[in-house]
Amino acid sequence: MITSEIEQSFPQIREFTKGVCLVFIQHTSASLVLNENADPTVRKDFEYFFNKIVPEDDSHYIHNYEGDDDMPAHLKAAILGSSVTIPIQNGRLALGTWQGIYLCEHRNRGRARDVIVTAWGE
Repeated sequence: MITSEIEQSFPQIREFTKGVCLVFIQHTSASLVLNENADPTVRKDFEYFFNKIVPEDDSHYIHNYEGDDDMPAHLKAAILGSSVTIPIQNGRLALGTWQGIYLCEHRNRGRARDVIVTAWGE
């Protein structure tokens, strides 16, 4: 989960009484999603679900230059998306009590990922 990292890395957010924060990942085999951050079993169920609907062992995939997880990673990222937008209220991301922003790595061997955070407001 990257929610607390965003607030720590961008203290300028604290200056806004109201605004918007856009978080964007510059990759096609990882994604960002907003979901429950209280129970770690949510992450396990996410992984189970996406591995079930987008299996890695499908011989019909043509794009597999980087391994069996190559095309499934792109499909999972396309389903979940590359950005989230969160309101800013009183210097904080206005997330619900149980919400958090997750960077979802869809490759079996994750690597460094670049995330751009843009915030604007007053």
